[in-house]
Amino acid sequence: MTNEPVSERPAEPNSLLKLLIDLGPLLVFFLTYAKAGIFWATGVLMVATVAALIASRVLLGRFALAPAVTAVLVVVFGGLTFLLDDPRFIKMKPTIINLLFAGILGFGIATGRPLLKMLMGEALRLTDQGWHKMTVRWALFFVAMAVVNEIVWRNFSEAAWVNFKVFGILPLTLIFAMAQVGLIKRYEARADA
Repeated sequence: MTNEPVSERPAEPNSLLKLLIDLGPLLVFFLTYAKAGIFWATGVLMVATVAALIASRVLLGRFALAPAVTAVLVVVFGGLTFLLDDPRFIKMKPTIINLLFAGILGFGIATGRPLLKMLMGEALRLTDQGWHKMTVRWALFFVAMAVVNEIVWRNFSEAAWVNFKVFGILPLTLIFAMAQVGLIKRYEARADA
């Protein structure tokens, strides 16, 4: 009995730690933007994203694929922002990331490889049809988020875009993820088959 609570306890701190690692760069970006503007916020975001990636490796023992890709794009687009003295590049980063994720999922659909299953297969057990439907939905969601990011940064103030980046993208992603519960229940793979 004493082994069960001990094995469960580390999961909670690791979940909280993972959340802090994932959200930390976004929060420091927002706070820095509020105090010092887009260029300082971009620099701090670049440093915080790389630090979060290192913290993930050291504290959690691994690099997750999506944060690693995001870190590379943050450094590239943040670097272009500084090099060309143009904040449009950091504003385009969410569009590029979302289109990249949509493209990867679309490639998996086109080639018959369940890439989403490879990423989430340990957490979810779905039928092949369920994985296909889930993958299509996420690919379309990423395309929609890319379009929304383009609309916001091109048509609204910089402050509005920063607020959307911090307070819009994550909640919309969480709402979309929760909306998939019905599909997950409907296409859950049964072990007793």
